[in-house]
Amino acid sequence: MSTASTAPRATLERRLGLPGVVLFGLAYMAPLIVLGTFGVVATTTGGTVPSAYVLALVAMLFTAASYGKMAATHPVAGSAYTYVRKAVDSRLGFLVGWAVLLDYFFLPMVIWLIGGAYLSAQFPAVPSWLWLIAFILLTTVLNVLGIKIAEKANFVLMAFQILVIAFFVVLSISQVVSDGHSLASGDPFFHSGSTFATISGGAALATYSFLGFDAVTTLTEETIEPRRTIPRAILLTALIGGGIFVVLAYFTQLVHPGSVFNDESSAAFEIATHIGGNLFASFFLAGLVVAQFASGIAAQASASRLMFAMGRDGVLPRIFGRLQPKLHTPTFAIGLTGLVGLIALALDVTTSTSFINFGAFTAFTMVNVSVIATWIRERNTNRRNVLTWLVAPAIGAVVDLWLLINLDGIALVFGLVWLGIGIVYLTFLTHGFRRPPPEITFED
Repeated sequence: MSTASTAPRATLERRLGLPGVVLFGLAYMAPLIVLGTFGVVATTTGGTVPSAYVLALVAMLFTAASYGKMAATHPVAGSAYTYVRKAVDSRLGFLVGWAVLLDYFFLPMVIWLIGGAYLSAQFPAVPSWLWLIAFILLTTVLNVLGIKIAEKANFVLMAFQILVIAFFVVLSISQVVSDGHSLASGDPFFHSGSTFATISGGAALATYSFLGFDAVTTLTEETIEPRRTIPRAILLTALIGGGIFVVLAYFTQLVHPGSVFNDESSAAFEIATHIGGNLFASFFLAGLVVAQFASGIAAQASASRLMFAMGRDGVLPRIFGRLQPKLHTPTFAIGLTGLVGLIALALDVTTSTSFINFGAFTAFTMVNVSVIATWIRERNTNRRNVLTWLVAPAIGAVVDLWLLINLDGIALVFGLVWLGIGIVYLTFLTHGFRRPPPEITFED
């Protein structure tokens, strides 16, 4: 909802190309995160983590294709909010944006929580809250300094993650061979105790790892040639990240069959110690912390950009829409995201991840619906492929909705309460629905 003003409109600078945007998405996804949540997903699936990631990847590819189509049609930073608002309904678009706000606002908190859990497992003498605060302070400072500084940091951190992944896979293969087992096995995907219900439940958690391909849409205002770059970045991020997740989950499940761990929250550290001893376990821990750090930078950047746009246009208080004069970064939104991270002290990984996925699955479902709505509205004036504009997004919407209803019950209740608050807030902003919903405007 823009208002007239004599002051120049606050805008972000276009500095990112395709490699930078894809790197941002992969850093957000953090390839090593599959190991950070491995124990939780393994417990949920009964030891079929790769299947959970395959199901999640299929769902995300359909959804990524829909995001790509809508990003090319509406190349602005509004992401799901803009797509639903323009293709379906402005009020529904506002509520989807509200659900996405839950996702982006709390995701950095989950990332810092996982990183802190692993450090606490290795260094129990150090209070967990100290690790959490260290994560928050470092990522906040880097984001305040600007997107290019964060991009350079992400490049170094991503390179280190890839190195750790390579060592982990090689040591896993060596361990499997030395134990006399085959490297080709179907057991990690399905065994006698497997059910589609448990795999679906695991996929609902595993999809957390994919959050990132959609987050690149929040960088549209800082991307060169966004209409061309963003759709390509979305698909590349989902494909590359998903491929790494499935391969890494397969070898991890192969070297540690089943779902019994000393502590499911830090199961991967236990496995790393088993395959490489204490030296590699320390190296692995460093890699996982780096992954969480890189992902935290990207997640906090996305959350702050969304709140910046909402504040700039009056949907949130105006202070959210202000940029630091010299650095051109939304410092208030960045700082507030850091403060919200302190909630992690009262939550566990499983519950907090489910909270995040409620907003994500809601947005994913509605973006697929937006593609279908666009096809229906323009079918007489713009001949589009029925398979890619109707069938594929319909499949994506059904799968995303299935994953949504398979979330933790507490998360569903919390998510519905959050949507209820959004409806009340929308009622206030529209004076009892007598006015159009406020519109968040983004730079093309």
